[in-house]
Amino acid sequence: MNIGVHFCSETVEWETPRALFDELDSVFNFQLDVCATNQNHKVSPYFTKADDGLRQRWTTSNWMNPPYGREIYYWIKKAHENPLTVCLLPARTDTRWFHEFIYNNPKAELRFLKGRLKFGGCANSAPFPSMIVIFR
Repeated sequence: MNIGVHFCSETVEWETPRALFDELDSVFNFQLDVCATNQNHKVSPYFTKADDGLRQRWTTSNWMNPPYGREIYYWIKKAHENPLTVCLLPARTDTRWFHEFIYNNPKAELRFLKGRLKFGGCANSAPFPSMIVIFR
């Protein structure tokens, strides 16, 4: 068995499951999807990679499911600096970004998700746990 397969991915983009998004949207009424593609956006308007959401002004109620690669740090930093951003993130509690922006941060509400998400377009569940972080 090749165990390395369980710890890598061919992509850093994971499409938000519709039911999870709808549940959160019913509470937060998102006005902007800050990090999306033309195929997987959940809110209109939305920013694509070409728009570079990190350089754009965000609204007062934002949805964010960022790329899960090395640039995730910058997305979480920007989410932390905005009025209300709800984030779907990998539950990587050992990372610098988790400790710098989420852990023991009174602006961050943390919700660990039970089980593993089945992201849109994927045949199997994710190889990692997920969490919702709400920056207020």
